[in-house]
Amino acid sequence: MPTEIIDRIYECSFVPELWPDVLDELAQLTDASGGLLFAVREKVLNWTSSSELQDVFQAYVTEGWFSSCTRRVCLFSQNRPSFLVEHDFWTPEQLDANPIYRDFFRPRGLGWSAGTGLMMPTGDNIVFSVERSYKRGPIESEQVQQLNELRPHLARAALIAARLGLRSAKNTNDTLTALGLPALVVDESGVVIEANALMDDLSSHVQWRAHNRIVLNDTSANELLWSSLPALNKPSGACVKSFPLRGPDGRAAVVAHIVPIRRSAHDIFGRSYAVLIITPMTSRRAPPVELLRSLFDLTPSEARVARALATGDSLDDIAASGGVSRNTVRSQLQQVLEKIGCSRQAEVTALLSNIALGVDVTRS
Repeated sequence: MPTEIIDRIYECSFVPELWPDVLDELAQLTDASGGLLFAVREKVLNWTSSSELQDVFQAYVTEGWFSSCTRRVCLFSQNRPSFLVEHDFWTPEQLDANPIYRDFFRPRGLGWSAGTGLMMPTGDNIVFSVERSYKRGPIESEQVQQLNELRPHLARAALIAARLGLRSAKNTNDTLTALGLPALVVDESGVVIEANALMDDLSSHVQWRAHNRIVLNDTSANELLWSSLPALNKPSGACVKSFPLRGPDGRAAVVAHIVPIRRSAHDIFGRSYAVLIITPMTSRRAPPVELLRSLFDLTPSEARVARALATGDSLDDIAASGGVSRNTVRSQLQQVLEKIGCSRQAEVTALLSNIALGVDVTRS
């Protein structure tokens, strides 16, 4: 995947007026008419779209189609960390009878899409979609895969954009305050340029050192932080950009996300290089596969292994239920260990067993 589009995605984190152009690029990848971003938190909806779809989705929102549309509910309920198409939810007959498609999309020349739902532990529920002409036909699996390669980057960028209400950031201080989450910005050498007041509440996880540097108390997380920062300019997937911070009891307490500052976002952050933002976790049940994908950039198979470990399954159980060999599961487990920052299987089980959302997305 070209690094240029990834850079533009991260640029949109702080310059949301550029989302329409990026959504157009996603549409071009899939031979679609345009793209769409919805962000919902506490009943407040913010959205943006490609310019070609602006009038269509203005009507979709203002005429009440959004509130009655079941598509976003389907995106979240599938528990599949992927962009999904219509036939992942409905038979052709069901789709023909669906009032949203029959009475809204198809009369406007649309009717095929690929969309994904992102459930954030902050309570932000985010939907990306590309919308294709009905005459062109369904979006092909190869193009869905291209979208999936960009999905982790879209998730991080959209989290920040959603926290900012899809409004342009003004300056470093205002931006960090508006995020409403502990956050700081660093330069290329890891020196902290500025931090918001919420970082003061993380003294159990973050130590401040001389010359405006920080150290994470979780040794594994600290190693991931300092290996990820210099690798941000490498090709996609070359570094870990989301990882948990564990407390003294070894259990995951929060997740750190490293978001690179790209292109015109430097007009806001000056010489800063990246934003480190901390999101919460809650403990109640085994984590949804979707959340594991969003937090730790796991592949579908890696997320399945991680979730199964959190529920107490053995490697043999996981291999049998997935129809794969034990060696395959062990290889997937090794990737999970590296991405989450653990050294042993027992650490993964303990860490993941207390990650959950507690968010009812169907009510958004």
